[in-house]
Amino acid sequence: MSDDNERLANEVHGRTVGTRAIRHRATVIVVLGIVGIVVLYIFSLTMGAYHIGFFEAFDQMKEVITSWGKPEDVSGKVIYHLRMPRSIAVLLVGGGLAVAGAVMQALIHNPLVDPYVTGVSSGASFGVVVMTLGGAITVGSLATMWLIPVGAIIGAVGAFLLTMSVAEAAGGKAMSYVLGGTIMASGLSAGTTLIMYYNADKIQHITAWMFGSFSSIQWDDVYVMTIPIVAIIAFIIYQARNLNVMLLGETQAQYLGMNARTYKRNMLILTAILTAFCVAYCGVIGFLGLIIPHLCRMVVGGDHRVLIPTSVVVGGLVLLVADIVCKSNTGGELPIGAIISVIGVPFFIFLMVKEGKKYVM
Repeated sequence: MSDDNERLANEVHGRTVGTRAIRHRATVIVVLGIVGIVVLYIFSLTMGAYHIGFFEAFDQMKEVITSWGKPEDVSGKVIYHLRMPRSIAVLLVGGGLAVAGAVMQALIHNPLVDPYVTGVSSGASFGVVVMTLGGAITVGSLATMWLIPVGAIIGAVGAFLLTMSVAEAAGGKAMSYVLGGTIMASGLSAGTTLIMYYNADKIQHITAWMFGSFSSIQWDDVYVMTIPIVAIIAFIIYQARNLNVMLLGETQAQYLGMNARTYKRNMLILTAILTAFCVAYCGVIGFLGLIIPHLCRMVVGGDHRVLIPTSVVVGGLVLLVADIVCKSNTGGELPIGAIISVIGVPFFIFLMVKEGKKYVM
């Protein structure tokens, strides 16, 4: 990340940042990524117990759109009611978690953090479990659709504030956030386990959710997720230049007229809310927010004006591929959270070995 600071300093002082080659590279990634998403989205509509071919899925999707959600064929009804909302939710969550990770890495100045490592995802999960097992969230209740994200937001923001308090009390260094987040995530996971232990008769549904799954997503869930996730991502893209300034460090940001401390706190809370909406309906999906920003940064650099849009597209694409893999298992659907973690753990070890020496306390 430090290699980008000189280019970013040039941008802050009015000079051009990012070469034409980088902008061209980012454009190619976004365009090819969108094409890949369209093809894989149609392919994802073919996956499931009821067989539907690729071109039939394409025709039925057109029928769904032209009939305003009232297809006549059974294939069209299966696609519209079961498969389309699921794949849209996958794209929203993939893009949202990737952006959340990119913002956290910029503001905390640590490439090893993401919503999972800082305990935000565990906090959101804890909030939903407490409200579910406490009886506030029940299957079939209309209020549940709204209470799930409320529980996730309370848990996510609360966990982040605790992590930030511990990290600031420990000196506010970049690695302090990793250690503080690890402590919070461990404590919240232990609390979740104890709550589930004393509610063993109610945990069947919540256990499947905690493994990470999109199998129960419906259109109502997508409606609730779409507006906040898209709005927050759009606002973060609008804030890309300020995120570039924050990469220079809080002291330099203060010299340039920013209230860096307040800006950092508000943006991290906004990121926690974005994570909460991503976790609320599909459970914890760790490491996606860690992997995607790094993959994109390796190709397009650290300028958030190109990094954030690229991360949105690649995040959605990667999670869509993972969801297709999960649905392809002949022995039953695999938990997507576990699949992403299997990929993420060795990537995290790679980053620790490669970048960890820069962040020794």
